[in-house]
Amino acid sequence: MILELHDVCAGYRKLEILHNLTMHIEAGEIVSVIGANGAGKTTALRAIAGLISTSSGRILFEGKEIGRERPDQIVRDGLVHVAQDRALFGGLQVIENLVMGAYTQPKTSVSESLNQVFELFPILKDRRTQRADTMSGGQQQMLAIGRALMARPKCLTLDEPSIGLAPNLVAQVLAAITKIRDTGVTVLIVEQNASQALAISDRAYVMESGSIVMEGSGQELADSPEVRKAYLGM
Repeated sequence: MILELHDVCAGYRKLEILHNLTMHIEAGEIVSVIGANGAGKTTALRAIAGLISTSSGRILFEGKEIGRERPDQIVRDGLVHVAQDRALFGGLQVIENLVMGAYTQPKTSVSESLNQVFELFPILKDRRTQRADTMSGGQQQMLAIGRALMARPKCLTLDEPSIGLAPNLVAQVLAAITKIRDTGVTVLIVEQNASQALAISDRAYVMESGSIVMEGSGQELADSPEVRKAYLGM
């Protein structure tokens, strides 16, 4: 397993959001986490990325405990997070944002990584001198994912990558996630668009009130009457 959470508790100040959260991700999988707003999905990704501290439990990446590591060290380990707000450097050009993503990598690898990102998202090559804050929402999401890929992750965590996007752009972004998995990068995705997420996922979890209440293959959860009623509007 590339990523494991064992009985993880975490939250903000005295408010505990995650309650004994346990899940695992195998290398080479796309795994999605679905659930209602406030279920703790974003908090789980922030805990994995080292952006908030855990109060108990263990987070292992490739068998190594990372629950107390700094976020920059977790990136160096090979686990890279794309936040829901994308956190781009708005005043910088596309190419500058991408190069910033490679800060943990040797300079000799930057050119190769750029070519890989441009192959995945050709629009970024076309707009490489454009300021990030003048791009559309879909283009900004592609840039955020591209910048994360510049760090050459082994595992990529994505928080709501389809949020605010038009349906055609949602399809493009999710297709790109599948291509990323096919290059050998493991993907953990939190997504409100449950039907789209389950369609590309090898496995999935349903989270409620900070805990996992259901798990299975993407198809199994998509076919589940409980999931269809609660999250797919069927």
